[in-house]
Amino acid sequence: MAPRVLVSDKLSETAVQIFRDRGIDVDFRPELGKDKDKLAEVIGDYDGLAIRSATKVTEKILANANNLKVIARAGIGTDNIDKDAASKKGVIVMNTPFGNMITTAEHAIAMMFAVARQIPEASASTHAGKWEKSRFMGVELTAKTLGVIGAGNIGGIVCDRARGLKMKVIAYDPFLSQEKADQMHVEKVELDDLLKRADFITLHVPLTDQTRNILSRENLEKTKKGVRIINCARGGLVDEEALADLLKSGHVAGAAFDVFAVEPATENPIFGLQNVVCTPHLGAATTEAQENVALQVAEQMSDYLLTGAVSNALNMPSVTAEEAKIMGPWIKLAGHLGNFVGQMTDEPIKAVNILYDGVASGMNLGALTSAAMAGIMKSVNPEVNMVSAPIIAKERGVKISTTKQDKSGAFEGYIKITVVTDLRERSIGGTVFSDGKPRFIQIKGINIDAEIGRHMLYTTNDDVPGIIGTLGQTMGENGVNIANFTLGRAEARGEAIALLYVDEPVPAPALAALEATGKFQQIRRLQFDVD
Repeated sequence: MAPRVLVSDKLSETAVQIFRDRGIDVDFRPELGKDKDKLAEVIGDYDGLAIRSATKVTEKILANANNLKVIARAGIGTDNIDKDAASKKGVIVMNTPFGNMITTAEHAIAMMFAVARQIPEASASTHAGKWEKSRFMGVELTAKTLGVIGAGNIGGIVCDRARGLKMKVIAYDPFLSQEKADQMHVEKVELDDLLKRADFITLHVPLTDQTRNILSRENLEKTKKGVRIINCARGGLVDEEALADLLKSGHVAGAAFDVFAVEPATENPIFGLQNVVCTPHLGAATTEAQENVALQVAEQMSDYLLTGAVSNALNMPSVTAEEAKIMGPWIKLAGHLGNFVGQMTDEPIKAVNILYDGVASGMNLGALTSAAMAGIMKSVNPEVNMVSAPIIAKERGVKISTTKQDKSGAFEGYIKITVVTDLRERSIGGTVFSDGKPRFIQIKGINIDAEIGRHMLYTTNDDVPGIIGTLGQTMGENGVNIANFTLGRAEARGEAIALLYVDEPVPAPALAALEATGKFQQIRRLQFDVD
């Protein structure tokens, strides 16, 4: 059955056609973006939801989204999506960070020109029949110092354009390396230095707990007198009340804002002040940008729903289409290994340690770790997936650590998971054979070679004669057909394990019969999702 996608906002017809061309069943219903009750009523019928800014994806809507796998926002900002609720529900949240980079950067440059030359006020005055040439004395951008807060994708383009304007560019970004700054031909500085030196300040960071009010009253007061401030990133980055006061006092010579703390912004402390340029969140509002992000949404969602490729996800590691092909068996292996220890562990888990060896160590470890955690947590909640598992683990206080090492044994690569509780540590290792099939290769330090089936039986015992016969006879007497039988032991007459791959779940009477023999220390019925 083809995946179903709902488009609940205005999106390019070309994007809708991409869904159809790739075999996705798509419903284009932009009216639902403003009808939250109707959206909540129908969302359960869809695997994917494509939105822009009108649709608000709330916890209430997500509560009904029992089939939903992915939400994709045509644009960068995802403030209209409850990402925590989506993650707990196991729904991937994607955005399209690259489709409107140039457009937003260009708008910031345009706003900088506008505030430097007071263009909007001069235009309004001239339209009114006035000729106030002496009133609108501006400043040049050439040779001025531009302080860029956030030198990522959009900020980097602004830096490049500003250098073309012969400006001196300084940048504050905790994630900007000196090597990258040298490549961009910008000076990497601390925030206080930027505030003291910049003639213009432009912001290009997301709104987070760390960046909220990054230009607070205190920081605004540290700025160079006569500074002009441009914000085309996110409302809430600047203390607007403090900015209004400093504009009135003349310390700040001008401001150009495309975004506001409260939107739609029908009133704001900086509205109506002299040399303040305001636009209604137009950063991405060009024909080219809207087309680009719409096409990107359609491609990303289709890739995920059809191939498992994850692009620009905000709540799980991204996996490219090529990675999905190569890593598919390894992701399944990680899930099976996690599921094994999850089913074997009855007490609360304190920590999970995952070792990646050989070829596995060079893969997308974020995705593999998410798959392993999903396998572990399935024993607690069968509905958990790669998105929600890390959230559940964090809520339960589980510490997750990973280690990489070069090829260390007979296999080209393997994964080993160790679960730590207050009572014990339990480990299992596995690999992927050349046929693409995952295998268990080590349990409790004992080497084995076990094919993974939907229904399995695991036992531990002393290495004594008669175990194979007891297991075979008991399964036969209870009508259970054995597809594969794997044994392993630490040493002769030492600890031994058996792993049976059977055609149907081992019934309770069979488990009781094995228990009654007194030959087994542990007997556990297991089940794996092998589809």
